[in-house]
Amino acid sequence: MTALQFPLYRFIVLVGAVFVSGASQGMLLPLLSILLEEAGTSAALNGFNASALYIGVMLASPFIEKPMQKYGYRPVLLIGLLSVGSALFLFPVWKAFWFWFFLRVLIGIGDNMLHFSAQVWIMAESPNRKKGLLVAIYGLSFGVGFAVGPLMTRLVQYGIYWPFLVTGLGCMVFVILGCFLKNSFPSLDSQSARTNPLRRYKKALFLCWGGLFASFAYGFLEASLNGNFPVFAVRNGFSVNTISVLLPMFVVGSLLTQIPLGALGDKIGRKKLVPAVTFIGGLSFMCAVFFANSPFALAIVFLISGMFVGSLYSMGMTYISDLLPPSLLAAGNILAGIAYSIGSMCGPSVGGFFINSFRGGIFFVAIAGVLFLTCMFCLLQKPFVAVDEHERVNL
Repeated sequence: MTALQFPLYRFIVLVGAVFVSGASQGMLLPLLSILLEEAGTSAALNGFNASALYIGVMLASPFIEKPMQKYGYRPVLLIGLLSVGSALFLFPVWKAFWFWFFLRVLIGIGDNMLHFSAQVWIMAESPNRKKGLLVAIYGLSFGVGFAVGPLMTRLVQYGIYWPFLVTGLGCMVFVILGCFLKNSFPSLDSQSARTNPLRRYKKALFLCWGGLFASFAYGFLEASLNGNFPVFAVRNGFSVNTISVLLPMFVVGSLLTQIPLGALGDKIGRKKLVPAVTFIGGLSFMCAVFFANSPFALAIVFLISGMFVGSLYSMGMTYISDLLPPSLLAAGNILAGIAYSIGSMCGPSVGGFFINSFRGGIFFVAIAGVLFLTCMFCLLQKPFVAVDEHERVNL
């Protein structure tokens, strides 16, 4: 098979694969939450099942870097896509809590492999002058997929197989396209190669802990919003169609501002940008508490909050890359994946507890609190500038 080494083709395949990943996650979170709620599963157990995907992300994180250094970006990307696609095909086979839990863990492992290889590949070969813009396009692709995902829950009216079949086939299309990519390997200087991995992770953690908390916050926000809100909405009389329209409003907001915010970060620096957007995002979720029973008002709140924190993950990842030398980019991505997965596991569990314990939309307070903490921690992050200007391959 002839490998294509055109940078534009590579970038298109990477962002396309991320789109499919976003669509599968955006479809799975609300659809499985609704199906488990209709089966009589408690909100706490429903949230625990949703956290399985992020358990898979965490399980895979410590074991991805070495295979990628040995075999390159492409094999890790393709195995991740195959894992996600295979699991999606199996969901309708058996409607059981623990079977779905296992499949979500498998999807988490595959998604982590996919995103890890794509993120490091893009950031390692992006010129510094437009790194924020390219990572924003990457995040935009995931966001568009995540917005499309909840809309695919409507396919369940034609049969439970259809939502899973469509997203699974999407994964397989990009497996085929990915086979034509020219493989590439991450950079690792001789000193880093000799350094104990735990020491490298410790150094990366010391250099970029503020950016890592932004990854945690986005995981908490995303999983809580998409895993808990459908349960809250069903209990408050919202229809499935209403939920499928409300959830994408957050992502629509992020789509409107993701590229402008990425370019703005390149201009003024993520050190200033991330605290500003997380503070405004926290305020918007505090407003959601007072409009929890109004679909129209919630749509406006989700749109506004999405405009500011809907791209927090890509902003956080770019901020992390600002703070780290190229040899620590892979370690930083692993730590970001772990932080994201911890946040994603905490989000549904905390949100489920709040839904069971309090009336109204009090669980929005937890999201707001995490965003306010992110603002504070990023302000406290020392402005390390560890990345020197160096020649990178233009995309």
